[in-house]
Amino acid sequence: MKPALCIVVPVLDEAASLTERLGALEPLRRRGARVVVVDGGSADDTFAIAREHADLALVAPRGRASQMNAGAAACPADVLLFLHADTALPADADHVIHRAISSGRAWGRFDVHIDSSRSILRVVGSAMNLRSRWSGIATGDQALFVQHELFWRVGGYPELPLMEDIAICRLLKRHGHPACLRERVTTSARRWERHGVWRTVFLMWRLRAAYFLGADPRRLAVRYGYRPR
Repeated sequence: MKPALCIVVPVLDEAASLTERLGALEPLRRRGARVVVVDGGSADDTFAIAREHADLALVAPRGRASQMNAGAAACPADVLLFLHADTALPADADHVIHRAISSGRAWGRFDVHIDSSRSILRVVGSAMNLRSRWSGIATGDQALFVQHELFWRVGGYPELPLMEDIAICRLLKRHGHPACLRERVTTSARRWERHGVWRTVFLMWRLRAAYFLGADPRRLAVRYGYRPR
């Protein structure tokens, strides 16, 4: 029987926290959701943990876009939900997604809360939500969900080393505005804490502006710290 919801989790070297993260998805699995973890070639025990705690564990070429496309291809559910390994869903995520889809929306995302007591990161999270609600563009941290048929109609995630979330939202917007859910996912503050809040915010502004002006995503990925395959 085809599941109503498939949660696709791209991972790379997430062994330290993956057991806890996947454990948090157990209530959704008991209600019928399927969890597919796609490893990009981890050097730690990530893949072994995924095999034990997910419905399906796969290996795909490194890169969130290729990993998420591989997970989506392996799980023909009614709705696909793409979840970063450092992001936690609300307990009723399956129900609120069902309500959004039943109301006529074909795709959407959650509001995001950054897991930190620092007031500046609360402001950053609120700004991300407002910008997304105004623009119709979601970031990967906001747990994008989309009807399976529409996902493949637009060709899945463009195989970019960075900005794949912006790229697919641009494609999806041609088929309707997203459901911008008020319910929140909680994402780790590790990126901001590791590199500094303002440095990270300004870097992302510059990279987004460069991308919108036509810069090569591979060059942007290197500036962000990724090493495209």
